[in-house]
Amino acid sequence: MSNPPLIFDRALWRKRLTRALRAENPCDFVVTRVAEDLAFRLSTVSRPFPRALDLGSPHPAIAQAMAAPGRLLVRAAPVEAALGEEGLRLVADDEALPFAPQSFDLVVSALNLHFANDVPGVFAQARRALAPDGLLLAALVGGQTLAELRACLAQAQEEIEGGASPRVAPFADLRDLGGLLQRAGLALPVTDCDAFTVRYRDVFGLMRDLRSMGATNVLAAGARRPLRRDVLLRMAAIYAEKFADPDGKIRASFEIIWASGWAPHESQQKPLAPGSAQARLSEALGDKSGDI
Repeated sequence: MSNPPLIFDRALWRKRLTRALRAENPCDFVVTRVAEDLAFRLSTVSRPFPRALDLGSPHPAIAQAMAAPGRLLVRAAPVEAALGEEGLRLVADDEALPFAPQSFDLVVSALNLHFANDVPGVFAQARRALAPDGLLLAALVGGQTLAELRACLAQAQEEIEGGASPRVAPFADLRDLGGLLQRAGLALPVTDCDAFTVRYRDVFGLMRDLRSMGATNVLAAGARRPLRRDVLLRMAAIYAEKFADPDGKIRASFEIIWASGWAPHESQQKPLAPGSAQARLSEALGDKSGDI
């Protein structure tokens, strides 16, 4: 197979993530929301998951949400600053995992895959690390995230520079993830979405939060070229014109896509073979007019 395209400068991402995590007041409202959702989702599954892996999540809050009595928790963090204090900890690249096959009953990947160059490859490695009937849970930044910022930035660049350059990372599409899970060999794939809006006094407050999350531009194409001041100011003006509420505050959209899949096991439900039904659909629906 050919190598995946180089979309992100991963070394630059790790550098900026480390800087954000070591700051005095890092911005963590997104990861807090994801960690709370993760804890709820795990509470609804009646499995002990004795061996669990936090696969590359860039904040220790995810491991804290995964911790449970009697559970061996391994945390493979992208940078040392993200390790926290939960479980067995190591710095590892989520695109090249060092674990043996069938090492875990639960693998969680939260808020890191939108910086992966090979998302299908990460899913395939997670599938390999899962024991039969093990669960993969992933939370990815979805395609509607920062839609307002992307639109305003593109318009400002078009007006001033004559064309848009890559500044905001591409995000996952809900419709694609189920297929990626199946492609990785995972069964019973399920996806859903958590969308919410955050309001700011101006776009500069939003950009400060993104920097404090370690979520600034790390695209391999153009990540190190600073944004021109005139483009930035025009983008802020467009944002205020198009996406401000009556009180003057601007809106910023966020979308978290959740995806889950199970390592195949003989006990799992399987679809019936075509033509194996024992009754007509019309009978089940009470339709007296004939077959459907």
